[in-house]
Amino acid sequence: MSSVFLCLQKLQKEAVLYIVRRSFSEITIMSEKALGRGTQCPPLAPGTLRLYSMRFCPYAQRTRLVLLHKNVTFETVNINLKQKPDWFKARNPIGLVPVLECDGKVVYESNVCNEYIDNVYPNPKLIPSDFYLASRDKLLWETFGKVTELFYEIPKSLADGTLDRCLRRFKRQLKRYEDELKQRGEYFGGSSPCMVDFMIWPWFERVPILSIIAPEAEVNSKEFPHLSSWMKLMMELPAVKETYEEPSAHIHFFSSLRAGNPDYDYGLS
Repeated sequence: MSSVFLCLQKLQKEAVLYIVRRSFSEITIMSEKALGRGTQCPPLAPGTLRLYSMRFCPYAQRTRLVLLHKNVTFETVNINLKQKPDWFKARNPIGLVPVLECDGKVVYESNVCNEYIDNVYPNPKLIPSDFYLASRDKLLWETFGKVTELFYEIPKSLADGTLDRCLRRFKRQLKRYEDELKQRGEYFGGSSPCMVDFMIWPWFERVPILSIIAPEAEVNSKEFPHLSSWMKLMMELPAVKETYEEPSAHIHFFSSLRAGNPDYDYGLS
């Protein structure tokens, strides 16, 4: 494990920091810096939708993507997940992000948040009205945990000598999505994105980190022609551009997390 950590530290030092200045036309940043223990909850105006988030959390990114794609007006409060404020734990006793709040109504968990958003803000609709098709889509994001498990196991496998086996399992799971995309079109929603695209994207954004640690983990056009093309298309979506973090930022955060002192505010002035 220590060799992986040293590798990430080295990459972090060598990486060139690239900060995108975003235009928050649809977002009010109540607190871009992560609020922790001892802070006060920013006042919430009536009728305002608020997202409690964390900049490097892939699950919170799922909900940010959907809100932005639908052009929903909302405000963001970022949370220090290591030293959570009591007022945040009162909203979500599990203590995780994302959390949505509006007029005293609170929902959490990315899949619940995103289904709620799709019902309350149905334009454009991301979950099919046909129950069977909706169930097929939900299967894709509900079983994506098979991929995310291996995403986090690959760095560990460098230390215990199981990298080859781990990579085979990783690619076998990705093949399910390659085959599904081949049948569906440019996106999992066909000619336009659906909920599946946004629910699985955050980990594909982070694939370059795996590729640095283990080059064989790359989602390349030879093995995954449809996923490879899809990744390029996704990178052109405004919502993806808005939430995107460079690999150097992800590497820095992952390194700080493994060191026990997660740098939630990395890159902020």
